[in-house]
Amino acid sequence: MIEVKSISKEFISPKKYPGLKGAVKGLFSTEKVKKLAVDDISFSIADGEIVGYIGSNGAGKSTTIKMMTGILRPTRGECLIDGINPATDRMANAARIGVVFGQRTQLWWDLPLSESYTILKEIYNVSDEDYKKQLAFLNETLGLEEFFDKTVRTLSLGQRMRADLGAALIHNPKVLYLDEPTIGLDLVVKDKIREAIHEINQKYKTTVILTTHDIEDIEKLCSRIIVIDKGRKIYDGTLADLKETYGTTRKISIKTEDFPGIGKVRAALSSSLNNGNKEPVGDNELELNFNPDESRLEISFDKNHVEVSDVISSLIRIITVKDIKIQETELASIVKDIYNHNLGANGPEGGGR
Repeated sequence: MIEVKSISKEFISPKKYPGLKGAVKGLFSTEKVKKLAVDDISFSIADGEIVGYIGSNGAGKSTTIKMMTGILRPTRGECLIDGINPATDRMANAARIGVVFGQRTQLWWDLPLSESYTILKEIYNVSDEDYKKQLAFLNETLGLEEFFDKTVRTLSLGQRMRADLGAALIHNPKVLYLDEPTIGLDLVVKDKIREAIHEINQKYKTTVILTTHDIEDIEKLCSRIIVIDKGRKIYDGTLADLKETYGTTRKISIKTEDFPGIGKVRAALSSSLNNGNKEPVGDNELELNFNPDESRLEISFDKNHVEVSDVISSLIRIITVKDIKIQETELASIVKDIYNHNLGANGPEGGGR
């Protein structure tokens, strides 16, 4: 459905100089500054996939989406959306896609929602029969009836986001681009939007590309994510693989009533874990914290260096375990590390598709 082939986007702008003299100099200078917003990105997305396209602010997400929708033309490379190049055939591409850009509405502010939909029906040449069927589905999925005859400017943020999503789906597009579709919404409305996206994908096999900073959006909707940083793709794969490869931290939380002290626990763990032919475990590989108010000990470690079973068996020899919890690294922590460039000098390079 979507083929992105080595696309890059370079922006050229006049060079700016500091201070008042610099401002005057800028009026006469011909010097230019080049910024590479997207740098040689390639991937493919199959029919019916829901893919999370994520990165920190300024990473190049929106620039990529704008090239895929035909708003921007790549400096190098090309995109093919259902066999169509959006840079050269914008009309044909627009007929096959739907777009929701965060809080930028495509609805007519002073018109009732019903009239906005009627205008979009005519723009996309949707037949009366198809419009009636699609509107019935959107009413059922998004609950548009309660505000369908209200002026757009009177709608709440949650209502308008549902209305915008419906507007992007009037012509039943093959590809749906969603840029921060749940930003600023309360938890109830967020769940409704996510359920609607999932149902639309299941019913029509609509391909969905989702850009978001909301980790819950990704976890509930996407089985695959593409991560970009500084304009380059640094990961392309499943959520499960990302967690397995980069979510290496494990945390064991134990409630106990006879805690002997951090020093004694650390010494006992080091002695037990380093016994035999195993690779030595350094003190810095075990992070220990004890909360006396809850009588709870927390131990964090790298699963690639220390086995969970070894830690537990070592602990039960020296303390009484009343309760135990084992926690994996949360996706939010992994993504945060990616954004902060904490996962290696070259980034978490995944298998591109």
